[in-house]
Amino acid sequence: MKVPFAKRLACRLLMVTAGLVSGQQVMAADEVNIYSNRQPFLIRPILDTFTRQTGIETNVVFTKTGVAERLKTEGANSPADLVLTVDIGRLQELVEADVVQPVESKVLDTNIPAQYRSKENLWFGLTLRVRNIYASKERTDIKAISYEDLSKPEWKGRVCTRSGKHQYNIALIASMIAHHGEAEAEKWLRGVKANLAQKPQGNDRAQVKAIKEGICDLALGNSYYYGVMLTDENQSEWARSANILFPNQDNRGAHVNISGVALTKAAPNKANAIKLMEFLSGELAQRMYSEQNYEYPVKPGVQPSGLVSSWGSFTADQISLDEIAKYREQAVKLVDKVDFDG
Repeated sequence: MKVPFAKRLACRLLMVTAGLVSGQQVMAADEVNIYSNRQPFLIRPILDTFTRQTGIETNVVFTKTGVAERLKTEGANSPADLVLTVDIGRLQELVEADVVQPVESKVLDTNIPAQYRSKENLWFGLTLRVRNIYASKERTDIKAISYEDLSKPEWKGRVCTRSGKHQYNIALIASMIAHHGEAEAEKWLRGVKANLAQKPQGNDRAQVKAIKEGICDLALGNSYYYGVMLTDENQSEWARSANILFPNQDNRGAHVNISGVALTKAAPNKANAIKLMEFLSGELAQRMYSEQNYEYPVKPGVQPSGLVSSWGSFTADQISLDEIAKYREQAVKLVDKVDFDG
């Protein structure tokens, strides 16, 4: 019987500490070891398909936070090969902690557009999610909107969002800084705060629920949550109460973020890990991501699932996520400066 990866990891680290094995010893010949803060049910079917096709086992430790710190502590002794995570912020944390290494792969370069991968090839986007604006079907009749519109006086007391400090909103605010400069972004953020119907709270789905309950008429939320809600009998009414709008379609396009992958510096199974990275960027895995997780494929030419496609096509902001990452720290400071969550 195969010992679970988490238990083998604990045993291996004890052995390293005791000097019984070296940090570069491989745990098994045909495996890839993954740290992930993506929920297990979202990625396990895709990983199992990879194993069936290649014979390479995938071992996953799921953790909500602290991946960069964990890798830094483990150093060269880390058994992890890959990190699967969401949001440009978390990927950038890995880079700043110096716990990942570049990958040179023609497959990845072909499958993943340049704006969705690190210039130094330190991380690669695997799926896209739009930062949408949800609008009440009952109390609005708008068909087009921009992020800038959220600060207009006509929406006073009618906007809902989760915490401004959440990574999804930090990325959006960073994109506003990238496009408009810090001063204009601050003015916009103050305007959004003035239009809030309630103190920022809850997750993205809670904002759509608030629309259903009449608390607000507009809400910020990621695109894939629409699919999650529509297919959940307890939440489908929330989704059906709102239209999903793609902002800024008459100018720069909608802000998108990613789920992504990075190769750790230690990577004891580097060759296998790169094979998995390439598989995840390929057509089959990209289709599975969309069908199971309601995300948009990052690989050009791969169509979203039928449900995702039914929301309509959209133009994405072409600014690179590398560029947006530069302004994350400023975005966090702006949230504090305007006391957005207060």
